[in-house]
Amino acid sequence: MTVKVGIIGCGGIANGKHLPSLQQVDEVEIVAFCDIDINKAKITALKFGTSNAAVHSDYKELLKDESIDVVHVCTPNNSHSKITVASLYADKHVMCEKPMAKSTEEAQKMIDAAKETGKKLTIGYQNRFRPDSQYLHEASQRGDLGDIYFGKAHAIRRRAVPTWGVFLNEEAQGGGPLIDIGTHALDLTLWMMNNYEPVSITGSTFHKLSKQENAANAWGPWDPEEFTVEDSAFGFIKMSNGATIILESAWAINSLEVDEAKCSLSGTKAGADMKDGLRIHGEDMGTLYTKNVELENKGVDFYEGEKIDEAAEEAKAWIDCVVNDKEPLVKPEEAIVVTRILEAIYKSAKTGETIYFD
Repeated sequence: MTVKVGIIGCGGIANGKHLPSLQQVDEVEIVAFCDIDINKAKITALKFGTSNAAVHSDYKELLKDESIDVVHVCTPNNSHSKITVASLYADKHVMCEKPMAKSTEEAQKMIDAAKETGKKLTIGYQNRFRPDSQYLHEASQRGDLGDIYFGKAHAIRRRAVPTWGVFLNEEAQGGGPLIDIGTHALDLTLWMMNNYEPVSITGSTFHKLSKQENAANAWGPWDPEEFTVEDSAFGFIKMSNGATIILESAWAINSLEVDEAKCSLSGTKAGADMKDGLRIHGEDMGTLYTKNVELENKGVDFYEGEKIDEAAEEAKAWIDCVVNDKEPLVKPEEAIVVTRILEAIYKSAKTGETIYFD
């Protein structure tokens, strides 16, 4: 079976992640490209598309093509919901880049549309496909850690503010590092704990280093006038069973504890963390132990050997779901909880109050 794919949004995430990954899937033909900047769509089509790939500046025109089976939504966060819903009702399966949406209300519209149309919907949390993530998830669900009652979601960069596109635009993105990289760390943590029932959220956001002129930064200095989102954000999350999660995220912060898309877990039988390789630690017959997990297929930055491309694994698994009518690994009902928590952290930071859920 050939799966015909259309790409909506031809910026960095499409060119850097989605398209190179889709090219590695034998069943896929990328037949249509859309971007409000038509030149971007044309250049991307020449690089990744079929010889007769269509190019559009309006996603509604792309959706009229009945031959397209799958759409990847790679646009700014504020348009995820609108474009995803339209794509589902146009009889397309949808992979939407993370985060699911700017708000819980928008994310719910996506879920409702998927249910009404019977089409598949998934969100681009590719870090679940890393070998260390897969190993830790299996161990967690097998009960190796016992009852996991505490987790930390790590998304800290010392100085790595994305200065291109609309990353610094609060209206387009909905926020800064919290909604950009914090979302990955939180998704991993919730998935490992298999816990999607938050009851209260307390959050803080900071605009401290963003005000600096000519700041040191991996991608060059930012313009303080354009930096309208937070530079760091933190959340304290309590779950219905009493479990607690701390979420830390930053694009720029004075800290040497730099980790991204990782989590630490504490359970009644053992703990685990991804901070220095994958480690499982606990107590056996009165003796404390730490086990460094060696993964046969390697693939994460702290292991030597051939690197596993989690984005390619994500694309292969996603297309397999479409071809063989399977449920995607990243379910929208899980992704909406990530959005709900992030939205509550921003609200708590703004109001100074703890946000409670029914």
